[in-house]
Amino acid sequence: MDRFYYKQNRLKQLRAFCFTAQFKSMSKAAEQMFLSQPSISLLIQSLEKDLEQKLFLRKGPRIELTAEGDILFEMSLPLVEGLETLPQSFEEKCKHSVIGSLNIAAVEAIILYTLPDIIKRYTDSFPDIHIKLNNCAAAIGVEKVRNGEVDFAIGSTLNVPNDVAYLPIYTFEPVLITPIGHPLATKKQLSMHDISQYGLILSPQHMSTWQMVDLVFKQYNVDYKVNLEAGGWEVLKKYVENGLGVSIVTDICLSGNESLERVPLTQFFPKRTYGLFLRKGKVLSPAAREFIQCIDPQAMELFRTEENRKKKNTELDIQPVVTILSSGINYASINLEK
Repeated sequence: MDRFYYKQNRLKQLRAFCFTAQFKSMSKAAEQMFLSQPSISLLIQSLEKDLEQKLFLRKGPRIELTAEGDILFEMSLPLVEGLETLPQSFEEKCKHSVIGSLNIAAVEAIILYTLPDIIKRYTDSFPDIHIKLNNCAAAIGVEKVRNGEVDFAIGSTLNVPNDVAYLPIYTFEPVLITPIGHPLATKKQLSMHDISQYGLILSPQHMSTWQMVDLVFKQYNVDYKVNLEAGGWEVLKKYVENGLGVSIVTDICLSGNESLERVPLTQFFPKRTYGLFLRKGKVLSPAAREFIQCIDPQAMELFRTEENRKKKNTELDIQPVVTILSSGINYASINLEK
């Protein structure tokens, strides 16, 4: 024990180590700490010397944690994050107020259709919090969660890494949208063949909606035609309203004020589930905890439950629950990012 004497730069060493492990880059760690890259390298070298362990494997420009580095990262990250949020937590305890900043990654649908009311309620209660919204695909949001770039992410995906917890919050249904008075809107028993008779307006091919539509049409052995390819559900709705085609969307984007007909498609397509992504073991700031409470009062309790389960079984893999209503269709190949 005497060998591990107190050092004034221990926290700085651990911060340099954790940021480098999160970003897999010393240069990005240097930016985060407002230091030079050589300074980060020296801090990590001194930490390795103090602990008498190799913490990183250096492969050219890439660096990876060793087995010992993984152990230290798991032990030290909660400590570093706890100290990073100490001023806000201290303020909360002393003055019963919440201060600081909040960094959220979310898919466009959540930012447009669910967060505005939540943010309004949140800022009314906590006006001193600075909020930053990152509009990105779910996969990118999950990586930002893992790297510590954001407090949490909100989105929909089928692939959740082992070090990330996913808490389902919202579920929305797939619908066909058409112009007012369209023949498909009054058809009693709609089929995929019926839909294929009309040109579709869809999101770009790399987006999950197109991939899902393509997969379902192929499963039913039905050809289809895309009249227009456009990004963003607001754009799709506008062009459908103008009679340029029909579209398949998730009803998260429908307010009821549009000049559109809507036809449920749950007999053909799965429901879309959106939820919270949080890194397991992360120390959430008071600002993040309060925001999650605004989204769903039960979410924090669910997260604590999952954390307790993780302590009992470190290999626990939390996967989202996706409701599949159509049998015989394989949706596993699709990454729901929008």
